[in-house]
This record gives sequence, structure tokens and C-alpha cells, in this order.
Amino acid sequence: MIQLTNVTKSYPTKLGRQYVIRNVTCTLPSARNIAILGRNGAGKSTLLKLLGGIDFPDRGEITTNKRISWPLGLSSGFQGSMTGRENCRFVCRIHGQRNFKEMESFVQDFSDLGVKFDLPIKTLSSGQKARIAFGMSMAFDFDIYLLDEITSVGDPTFRKKARALLEYKRKNANIIMVSHAAKQLRQFDCNLGIVVNEGKMVVYDDLEEAISIYQKL
Repeated sequence: MIQLTNVTKSYPTKLGRQYVIRNVTCTLPSARNIAILGRNGAGKSTLLKLLGGIDFPDRGEITTNKRISWPLGLSSGFQGSMTGRENCRFVCRIHGQRNFKEMESFVQDFSDLGVKFDLPIKTLSSGQKARIAFGMSMAFDFDIYLLDEITSVGDPTFRKKARALLEYKRKNANIIMVSHAAKQLRQFDCNLGIVVNEGKMVVYDDLEEAISIYQKL
């Protein structure tokens, strides 16, 4: 499970402090596929980062007994002067993986970058970086995978390959997914919904109810 206890996350703006979520306490079951819904700018991606532990709340805490991925395809955490291979090795060390060579080979092959895998990350396109980041996510076995509109990464051939591998991973894992498309959420078997709106985060046990509420915002 994922437990949020009195969690608040906000950002200062010219219009005053804007809250993503405010004083939220709830439990998210780990055996469900969860959809996060909300209007543009509501803070869906920020919430996903909080759940993945790559962003932190202003107050409160988020605890879990599960291994949770970073948002798939997220490349903002890369060190730009390091190569794709070096970044992969760094991530392996963080997650306690010692089989560097095997992980590097998998990510290089999966990303279809060939020799460009050994170029500094800052010289690659955003799409190429996203493919490396997705490959790194797939190289690990997580209990929960975080998806943020991930099916838009890469060309049609790469998207097909990425979707196939993700479906394989989902046989032994669950997902938490951000998407504006109700059809896509159903395709990924989401069966619990979270609606984020004006600093509030409401959990709905029924996905269709969450979609209905979201569409009325």
C-alpha cells in the first residue's frame, strides 16, 4: 500500500501559493491499477512524482512497503554531461544492482540508440532521452510502475515495443497512470480513480465514477 499522511504540496506563484494537494490523508491499495485524473495544471504529474519519491511534500509524509518506479520516460533526472551508459550505471548503483553490464546492454538495445548510447545525454533529443529513461525503468522489476502519458514516447514501432514489454511487466505488477483519455485508462485496466482539483485529492473506488466527476470539472 501507499500511505499519505497530512500531505501538502504547493508552489509559489505571482498569484500566490498554488496548492497541488493540501492536508491529504489516504491509503492507496497496491493491488489496484490507479488512474489519476484532473485538468491541465491541476498537479497530476507532480502527484505522480511525489508517489515515486522524486519530489517531496511541503509537509506530511508518504510511506510504502512496495518498490515504486520513477515516472516512465522521465528524463529530467539525468546528468547531462554523462553518457546514457554512465547514467544507467549510476541508477543501478542507487538501486543496489550490481549487474551493470547486463542492465546497460538491455537499455542500449531497447532504446534503439546504438552508438549514441555512449554520447553525453545533453546532446540527445528529448525523444532519445525518454527512450533511455523508459528502458531503464523496464530494466528493473518494480511492484508499481508510474505512467505519465507514456504511450506518446517514440515512433510507432518503439511505442508498440514499449507497450508489449509493459504488458509483460504488468503480469507481476500494478500501475498508477496519468492520462486525459478515458479509453486509454480502461485499456490499461485501471479500476480505481483519483481526481485532483484545486488542492483536493479525492479517491474513487470506481473508475467510471472518477471519470464522470473529472469530465464535469
